Amino acid sequence: MSTAAQLRGYLLEEALAWLLRNSGYRLLMHHSQDPDELVPNGNGLCVKGRGAEHQVDVLGEFAFTPAFSLPIRLFLEAKFTRQKTGLPVVRNAHGVIHDINENFVHGPGQRLRKRFRYVYAIFSATGFTMDAQDFAVAQQISLVDLSGASFGWLRDAVEAAASELHRLQEQHRIRRFPVSWMRGQLRSRLGTLPVLTELRVFPWLPRTEAYRFADHADPVLDRLARTLLERTGTELLMGFPAAPFVLPLAVDDVTRFLNYARVHPDHTIRLRRAGEGTHTEWRVSPADRPHAWYQGLEEYQLTFNLPDHLESWISENEEHRASRTRAVKRQFLSDIVIYRMEGDSLQTFQLHYQPGELDRRRSYG
Repeated sequence: MSTAAQLRGYLLEEALAWLLRNSGYRLLMHHSQDPDELVPNGNGLCVKGRGAEHQVDVLGEFAFTPAFSLPIRLFLEAKFTRQKTGLPVVRNAHGVIHDINENFVHGPGQRLRKRFRYVYAIFSATGFTMDAQDFAVAQQISLVDLSGASFGWLRDAVEAAASELHRLQEQHRIRRFPVSWMRGQLRSRLGTLPVLTELRVFPWLPRTEAYRFADHADPVLDRLARTLLERTGTELLMGFPAAPFVLPLAVDDVTRFLNYARVHPDHTIRLRRAGEGTHTEWRVSPADRPHAWYQGLEEYQLTFNLPDHLESWISENEEHRASRTRAVKRQFLSDIVIYRMEGDSLQTFQLHYQPGELDRRRSYG
């Protein structure tokens, strides 16, 4: 049987795939999309490594190849346990990526095949332990903390659906939960199913029992999908600062952000830190409010959480809290790049934090 924590993780991964639908990645779901590197298995998809094949639940391919780099593919893993995600999860991610990125050896007479650079992002609904963060920074594994208030609605929706599915699993005595079926059903409802696949009811149960479980599980998946689709204006934008981490930028009204960013794809921002400890969030908004108002543009707001070790460093000394906050802004948050897909076109937005410029603007009211 799948545990409640596992079901929460599976559902959170699918919700994130939807929230990141316009962040420049296309989902890879079927081995036919790349027969050289992708392998089917009973639970979904595997990626070939040098020493083993590695199962992947959510795999994305970036639409844009950075200069002097290989095309990028992203492993997305989500954890939703009661405790913070620890070092073993991050260490496993490093082992997987290391093995896959070494799988480029070709022998005499073999054709040269296309290569990719695989990266790994772990999303956690409850944050990460300090040793996990230290290891991730050293090994370039991206950790994304979803424990902030901005993601409360998402955690609540996923928790409710997972609890109900876990109850149904026990009620119908499902020993092997149909994870692939569940993912396919959700992707079909959310429009994140890029390849037409057969959404089979799991064949290892008697046919009557399988359909009875599916009949009860379908409304649960419907409710989760509706909760997400009712927030069509909500997206998770990935911000890439000049730092060894990525920023999950929550935006409740993506249209407001896009209206501003399309007119000002390269603009200056304000950064505000609100709250303390585990309740700290950072807020991003455009710096030039009077100019935006003159152009008929509404102000947007993005929110994000910084890694715990940075927040702890800021908060540990009250006397130096303000100066440390300014130091973090200058050192890590002075430039943030956001990629977003619009149809087949990749848009790039650059957000700049310039404290000296902001001080001058404030002096004019």
